[in-house]
Amino acid sequence: MDILNTAQNAAAPAAGATSSTTVPGLHVFGVTLIGATAENGRKLLLTLAFIVAILIVGWVIRQLLKLSIGTRCGTRFHFWAKQAVSLVLALILVFGIASIWFDNPARLATAIGLVGAGIAFALQRVITAVAGYFVILRGKTFNVGDRIVMGGVRGDVINLSFMQTQIMEMGQPPQVNPGTEPAMWVHSRQFTGRIVTVTNDKVFDEPVYNYTHEFPYIWDEMRLPIRYQDDRARAEQVLLEAAARHAVTEDKIGADEVKRLHERFGIHVGEIDPRVYWRITDNWLELTVRFLAPDHGIRDIKDAMSRDILAALDKAKIGIASGTYAIVEFPPVKIERTPETA
Repeated sequence: MDILNTAQNAAAPAAGATSSTTVPGLHVFGVTLIGATAENGRKLLLTLAFIVAILIVGWVIRQLLKLSIGTRCGTRFHFWAKQAVSLVLALILVFGIASIWFDNPARLATAIGLVGAGIAFALQRVITAVAGYFVILRGKTFNVGDRIVMGGVRGDVINLSFMQTQIMEMGQPPQVNPGTEPAMWVHSRQFTGRIVTVTNDKVFDEPVYNYTHEFPYIWDEMRLPIRYQDDRARAEQVLLEAAARHAVTEDKIGADEVKRLHERFGIHVGEIDPRVYWRITDNWLELTVRFLAPDHGIRDIKDAMSRDILAALDKAKIGIASGTYAIVEFPPVKIERTPETA
């Protein structure tokens, strides 16, 4: 009995203390706002100050990079320096905010699980785009300045962020994907003036074509139809001479580059110099000159080759075959007038 009374007397103050305890928080018109405490307010202010400090530090570092890099601004060194700064500052920001709000490791693990599940469901494409960013960097898919085709956009990479890639669009030959959208008015590999933004998740959906990664050349062709009665050997010589003057040859790139192409890509010397292929058709003989050219400036090369080829063909009196038809005589036309009915 004494033990029971002692327990009741000990429990009484505890019950009284519970009834007098108030729920911490901000009270507005008798309503308690959960989480609106002085501690959380201090954490919020500290978080804002931390974010502003990170932004200022990032701006200062980028300005110092511009001063130190100088004329190399926009090069691959500048590109990788910007990516390194962005990644380091992003990691510092994430860990700093987590340290401010979650000082208890158990609470941090629970919060990360809940937030991660929500983000994974609501921001699937965003997460995929960020993952694509790391795939691009880790896999060396492309660098700034590379000429690529990504997400159906052809052009040079001018910027890469966590979620997007900006491409300076270029035109394409008429025979490449005719009728595709958006409309293309530049029928050559030159810039259109449009800057196209493509999300990085496209690296998981479709292939990325890189014109310049480790192999800064492309093969191209020019077709020339000639009549069967013309000097075919001289026409082939004209094509080879024009390609040798303006395209890439073994003599122009040097022995070291030829050795690198052979060891790295298995390209033999005979594949570098221009070559002409013949194809017999019903109407003419089609000569195709295949040549190696730099990844940029291909239109200028083909323009110069076309001018030289036409001048040499005119001098050799070799005509270009075509499917043009000429009407030399009209059939007799008879007009009859019918009598008018009353």
